[in-house]
Amino acid sequence: MQLKGKTALVTGGARRIGAALCEALAAEGCRVVIHYNRSAHPAAALAARLRRNGARAWTVPGDFRTGDYQTSRSADRVVRQAVAVAGRLDILVNNAAVFDKQRLLRSTAEAVRAEWEVNLLAPLMLMQAFARRFKRGRIINLLDCRITSHQPDAVPYILAKKSLADLTRLAALELAPGITVNGVAPGPVLAADAAGATRESAGPLPLKIRPTVQEVVKAALFLLKSDVITGQIIFVDSGRHLLG
Repeated sequence: MQLKGKTALVTGGARRIGAALCEALAAEGCRVVIHYNRSAHPAAALAARLRRNGARAWTVPGDFRTGDYQTSRSADRVVRQAVAVAGRLDILVNNAAVFDKQRLLRSTAEAVRAEWEVNLLAPLMLMQAFARRFKRGRIINLLDCRITSHQPDAVPYILAKKSLADLTRLAALELAPGITVNGVAPGPVLAADAAGATRESAGPLPLKIRPTVQEVVKAALFLLKSDVITGQIIFVDSGRHLLG
């Protein structure tokens, strides 16, 4: 797919990896719809910056953590709002996520539901809403290198992301030939913010190089541009997923 002139919806697009994806897509000539939940100001600032650089950009709100199993309505509303402001969509990037470290015996029903609503159910419903409206396009699901592991420190999160990896492959078959569906599984790419709140422990890395957000972006762009790749997951983690 030639990205210039296409329109992309990026969920959780206001900050971190989502923002980097929005900037990269705009640099490729895409029109960008930035979805946000609690990051209204960062989303507006990013859209304004993209517009100053000559891109077309909009923002749409949406809370996938509904608590009442109305995620499907929220997802459909986000897609409808995106189409209303941009006219159409060619690309869906499921980047929005929540992450809480909870071991098995400490996992509450509320925590499991929250992780599954945002990290699995919302991407499923967004893909459904996208595919019902458009017969051709690209979908990227942001995963996590933990999907190959059995680390016990974040059980609800890992279960949801493992399921999203399976859903990526299922959707690739279901939505072919018009829509490709692929995944990118980052490793510990986030550096600390001013308060240290986003720091991830890199842990053992076979390549001895900590991956970067820009490497994640490059992998996503590669998959979006390909006409012959679907159902694939690219790990951007310096080989960490090989360690189990």
